Amino acid sequence: MSKTLRRILKIIGYTILFFIGFVLLYLGSAYILSRITVNGNANSKKEVQIYILSNGVHTDIVTPIKTNYMDWSKTIKFEHTKSKDSNMQYVAFGWGDKGFYLETPTWADLTFRVAFKAAFYLGSSAMHTTFYKTMHEGEDCKKIDINNEEYRALVSYIQQSFQVDSNGNIIYIKATTYDKDDAFYEAKRVYGLFFTCNTWANNALKACNQKACLWTAFQDGIFYQYKN
Repeated sequence: MSKTLRRILKIIGYTILFFIGFVLLYLGSAYILSRITVNGNANSKKEVQIYILSNGVHTDIVTPIKTNYMDWSKTIKFEHTKSKDSNMQYVAFGWGDKGFYLETPTWADLTFRVAFKAAFYLGSSAMHTTFYKTMHEGEDCKKIDINNEEYRALVSYIQQSFQVDSNGNIIYIKATTYDKDDAFYEAKRVYGLFFTCNTWANNALKACNQKACLWTAFQDGIFYQYKN
């Protein structure tokens, strides 16, 4: 075996070891940091009910459409959905990679290009909103009671996640929707390994002084904090 070939094989071997080590370190850090609780003593007045909602991979933050402080229907338009149904009570907010959202309605549609761009901060982001008439608590849906001041902080965090045009209006994306009651909008920041859709949701809980992970990339860390 020539020296050149041995050198190439050594480089390949080190690269594989580095990749395996990085994955193990990432997953281990994600697990440990997601089990460290911040705002663990949060004890809010029960003035506004919000929810965390999971599809098994991704976490949404769900709020009432209308409160004395905020009417989301003035910015998140019912007419942007296929159903145009105004008899809704809740709106769910999810942040994520725009390519992931718009090009992968199912996991079967996921391509290497989309996954690579999302993982390494090469894409752009979008807000996904979904209207609901009712919420049903369960393993994938947890209610959180917060006070009015905390709700204002949450609203501010969500609003600041949207891109706006020169007139200050959020930017609707005319794209294929997942169902009849959802819509997409342009968002700020870029998705990556260390700031995922679940990191965004976890930071939303931090913003309104609710129990959250020190850091998480995955939805199970968030729901770990709200085990019964």
